Amino acid sequence: MKKSITLLLLFFVFTVLTIRSNGFVEKPKVGIRRDTLKRNKLGVLLPESSKDSVDQEIGKLKFYKKNAHASYYADKFHGKRTASGAIFDKNKLTAAHKKLPFGTKVKVTNEANGKFVIVEITDRGPFVRSREIDLSQKAFMDIVTNKGAGSMLVTIEVLVK
Repeated sequence: MKKSITLLLLFFVFTVLTIRSNGFVEKPKVGIRRDTLKRNKLGVLLPESSKDSVDQEIGKLKFYKKNAHASYYADKFHGKRTASGAIFDKNKLTAAHKKLPFGTKVKVTNEANGKFVIVEITDRGPFVRSREIDLSQKAFMDIVTNKGAGSMLVTIEVLVK
């Protein structure tokens, strides 16, 4: 009896530690103080969405577009040259936009969950009429809820210097 209780307790502790180390319980990002984070409906820790805290972290933002469709680059473009002349890296926080100047920093917020990422415009595109911005794979996966999704609705704000 004692052996089975001990084994059950060890299994429970192992399961909890495995869940925490695999990222099922989201940890706050480095550089963001824990007291500036709040939990969303699903219990995931996110930075405060108030404009004041965002302004302090990244500067002034200018609204560009709401309900914009965003997608991400295909793997076949990894290592290829972009329209700006830079080499595309799917593991960096970059994006393609039809009109914004190269080097522009843009805050892209997923409207479904409130997560955001700041990317730099390095390429032209997307070349699909209904889409507004193409994100690198890393940027897309940082803010999407469903990792199997190919597009999402976002709000785009331009960082003003």
